[in-house]
Amino acid sequence: MTLKRTYIFLFLFGLLLASFRLPYDLKPAKILQQMNDSIKAVKTLRARISALERVETTFHTAISEIKLQTHPRKLYFKNPSQKIEILYNAGKFNNKALVKPNAFPYVSLQLDPTGSLMRKNRHYTIHELGFEFVGIAIALTISKDKEGINNFKYYGKVQKNGYTCYLVEYENKNYGYVDYITGEKETVSYIASKLTVNDYLVRYKNDLLNEYGYIKKGRVLKVPNLFCKKATLYIDEKTMLPLVVSLSDDAGMFENYEFTKLEINKGIKEEEFSKDYKDYHF
Repeated sequence: MTLKRTYIFLFLFGLLLASFRLPYDLKPAKILQQMNDSIKAVKTLRARISALERVETTFHTAISEIKLQTHPRKLYFKNPSQKIEILYNAGKFNNKALVKPNAFPYVSLQLDPTGSLMRKNRHYTIHELGFEFVGIAIALTISKDKEGINNFKYYGKVQKNGYTCYLVEYENKNYGYVDYITGEKETVSYIASKLTVNDYLVRYKNDLLNEYGYIKKGRVLKVPNLFCKKATLYIDEKTMLPLVVSLSDDAGMFENYEFTKLEINKGIKEEEFSKDYKDYHF
């Protein structure tokens, strides 16, 4: 079973347990299950994403446009203000991303999506762009929290960015850090996946924000005991997709993502995932 499938299994298992432990009409469980079903049903996506990510003590902002096909994964990413374009097409370019930078050498480069150049000062890789990472984050939250779905609360319908949304929040005041001793050939991402915790928080707590290689064996790291302390979700009542996702740790919010101008499952032409497409500049 792949890691992603394991996360989805944990998500569904947590909701199943909740349906036995709690009243059938409990809003958070029903809403999160419908959200998870909607995320799995996304085949293609066009969207604008406004991102706010904490890097050490400052926040980085970015507004990007994406075109995405989920299976097989194909992605076009554009940050208009920074004039950066990224194209990823599974199986093409030696499974690397084609990147058109806005700085020297000003020519398109083939880069590893998980490498330091593409991940520097970013919480996620391009492989997490879209809605799947939200489902995985919630699955991880439930799997790490003994109370699981009980720590989710539903606050009714609200207006957000022009959409009518269900407002759901998660919070666990027992959030904290524990010691972890690194083993042989372990990276931060491997440790985060192994412990089902947030990759960025492990890096932030241990001054490893831009460390993507193996960590010295025997090093003692401080790792979170939960995926996050608090999560706020605005879930569109029509599509049941999470249009706003905000996660916090003990220091406050560390990332916020807002999706607008959505086009779901309307199909994207194959040529739009080619570097020679007329609107691109690779």
